[in-house]
Amino acid sequence: MESSAKLYVFNYSEAKTYLWATVFVACNLVLPQLFHLIPQGGFIFAPLSLVILAGSYKLGWRVGLLAAVVSPLLNHVLTGMPAWGVLSVMMLKLVLLALIAGFTAQHFKKVTLPLIVAVVMAAELLGGLGELALTGGIAATLQDFTLGWPGLLLQVVGTYLICKYI
Repeated sequence: MESSAKLYVFNYSEAKTYLWATVFVACNLVLPQLFHLIPQGGFIFAPLSLVILAGSYKLGWRVGLLAAVVSPLLNHVLTGMPAWGVLSVMMLKLVLLALIAGFTAQHFKKVTLPLIVAVVMAAELLGGLGELALTGGIAATLQDFTLGWPGLLLQVVGTYLICKYI
């Protein structure tokens, strides 16, 4: 499936960059609260990743990078989630996701399911290696695939639909 959706790349000198990053940060404050109503919903669905992936793919890596850094920090300050010990790993994974998604969209200039799957898998693999280097444990990395597969699927399908229809 391919979409001729309009993709954007905003620069740091544009107000739209900060406006959209603020919108994504706001979404990343609300969505986790909703998903945490489901037992282990945050682990299973990774709502921050969906917003960062869709935003970075649609509006460029700069918007995604801002939201990837600010979202977990602000969530931690306001809600205590993610926990301090997980914050650096989550930020690393979100930053990688934002950069990979933004650069992929910018390079290929199209939205396809295989491209989005490749972005998610590349970010998961690189993020997993980073998590392994930071924590020394592989259990949490494997949990992204065993417990978190519905979230990975949501990221792929959700990003495709958002980029195609919004």
